[in-house]
Amino acid sequence: MQNHLELVDNEFEAQFSNCTLDASLFNHEAHIRLAWIHVTKYGLNKALITIDSQLLSYVASLGVKDKYNKTVTIAAVKAVSHFISKSKSNNFKDFITEFPRLKTNFKELLAQHYSIDIFNSNIAKSSFLEPNLKPFA
Repeated sequence: MQNHLELVDNEFEAQFSNCTLDASLFNHEAHIRLAWIHVTKYGLNKALITIDSQLLSYVASLGVKDKYNKTVTIAAVKAVSHFISKSKSNNFKDFITEFPRLKTNFKELLAQHYSIDIFNSNIAKSSFLEPNLKPFA
C-alpha cells in the first residue's frame, strides 16, 4: 500500500486507533483526513478529545512521542472543522480538493492565528496554546 487513500475511511480510522496503521502512510494529509473523519462522524468536541488521545497512543507505539504536538493537533482539528462548516463535499478526497490550503499551506494558515512558532515550541508540544492573533472560528 502506497497511500492512506487506498483505505476506506472506516479501515483508516480503525488501523489508526488500534496503532496498526503503517507509519509510512501517516503523513500530513492523513492527519487532516483523520480530523475530517472524526469531526464529520463525532462532532468537534469529541474529535478534539479522541484524536488527541489516539495520536498520543499512535506516536508512542512508533517510539516517536517527541513528534507529538498538542497545539498543532488541536489547531488542526479546529481548522478542519471550520472548513467542514463551509464545505460542499461529502468525502475527504473532494474536501481536500475543495480546500487545498489545508494540505499545501497549513503552516501559513496556522501562522494567521499564532505569533509564535507553535511547530517548534516545547510549550506548544505539551500543552494547547490558545491562538493569540485570531481565534479559530
